[in-house]
Amino acid sequence: MTEITGKYADFEGLRERAIALRREGLSRRQIRDRLHVDNNDILNRLLEGEPAPEWTKRPNAKDDLRERARELRLQGLTYDQIQVELGCSKSSISLWVRDLPKPERQRTREEASAIAKRGWGDTMQRREEKRQRTKKAATDEIGALSDRELFLVGIGLYWSEGAKSKSHRPQERVDFINSDPQMITVYLAWLRLLGVSADRLRFHVSIHESADVPGAERFWADRVGAAPSAFGKTTLKKHNPKTSRKSVGEDYRGCLLVRVQQGADLYRRIEGWWYGIVLSAHQPDQPNRT
Repeated sequence: MTEITGKYADFEGLRERAIALRREGLSRRQIRDRLHVDNNDILNRLLEGEPAPEWTKRPNAKDDLRERARELRLQGLTYDQIQVELGCSKSSISLWVRDLPKPERQRTREEASAIAKRGWGDTMQRREEKRQRTKKAATDEIGALSDRELFLVGIGLYWSEGAKSKSHRPQERVDFINSDPQMITVYLAWLRLLGVSADRLRFHVSIHESADVPGAERFWADRVGAAPSAFGKTTLKKHNPKTSRKSVGEDYRGCLLVRVQQGADLYRRIEGWWYGIVLSAHQPDQPNRT
């Protein structure tokens, strides 16, 4: 606590003046400037117990929750119990009721811990429900893709994840590798749109040697609906025990490489399409397009 010395030595006299100004309807800032109190701790002590005038209270969407939280606190409820009751974060509850007396402990630490876990579980459930609603609404915004929309999506998808010719490695090969089955599904739909026949596709699984290799091979074969003859030799990655590999568990199936045979001409077209998108995005009238 700040020691009262110097210009605040006559604390009681200063408090009387501060309370009088407060009851006249002045705000904290006005009182601070009028009394030249530049220490917030001293100002808090001068105004302790004096409610703020109504005009200084800004309306807030959480006002009702705040008042309810204060009522529950005065009834002796803990932060955890208020959180369960109102669904607010404990940090907000703390801000709203920290000036009220702390209730006496009526539960064991184990009981309090169980209440806290239940409150946090309810909070996490509400957050997850909100996330799912947001994702569902976003999914519905897409609807059906036109051929042109799929065409443009596929170009961006390939240029992000597909193999590209480099000055130090000038090979024009259409290779796409990814661990996300849904990415593979969209990519194959794009190739079909471009007229790439299934007999031009070759697949290779790439996976850590410590994983379920046969299971991953079966998974990818079922996913793409290709015959075993369309799959080349699986690439096994050496497992380094000194590093912690996060790609583990039942859901880990490695990556699938999709290669288009005789794809040099297609690669050149993909590169051209991509640069066409880049040039179009830099057109001066881009913001006015519909």
